[in-house]
Amino acid sequence: PKSLNYHSTLIMPSSSSASVQAFAPQNHGFGTNTEPIPIEDAAAASPPVTDAFVVGVDTADDVDGRRLRRKISNRESARRSRARKQRHLDDLRALAASLRGGRRELAARVHAARSRVTIVLHANDELRAEAAALSRRLEVAAHRALALNQLYAAAAGLGAGTFEQAAASLIAWS
Repeated sequence: PKSLNYHSTLIMPSSSSASVQAFAPQNHGFGTNTEPIPIEDAAAASPPVTDAFVVGVDTADDVDGRRLRRKISNRESARRSRARKQRHLDDLRALAASLRGGRRELAARVHAARSRVTIVLHANDELRAEAAALSRRLEVAAHRALALNQLYAAAAGLGAGTFEQAAASLIAWS
């Protein structure tokens, strides 16, 4: 429904031509009354004020127009929101795919590293065994060298008994 203007113009049909009567709302100091009071001279009354010029009073067309603009604005805002949400979802899907690819790459690198660790551990075990064997051979060689040194010392003139003891010691270490 249209809101009331401060001044309204009422055109009433008559026998000869349409007559114009102007009305103004009554105010008895107790609030506003919507009952119009006729103004004597329509020509003396202020010119009719259109709805567009009345401050603070909206017509149904204005309300409907604002409602339609708000509805269109809300639809556009919802469309933008859905588009933003879709872009965010697409970004998350791309990130998930990238992370899955990275995870596969890292899993392959971990597998290769574990294979290398296994090879290194096996080589380390072999080297430790070889080091232990070489250590035993070195110990035997050191004892033989000591025995030979004693044999040479005995042969150099320390006596026959000492030579025989050094030879027996050398045979025992062999």
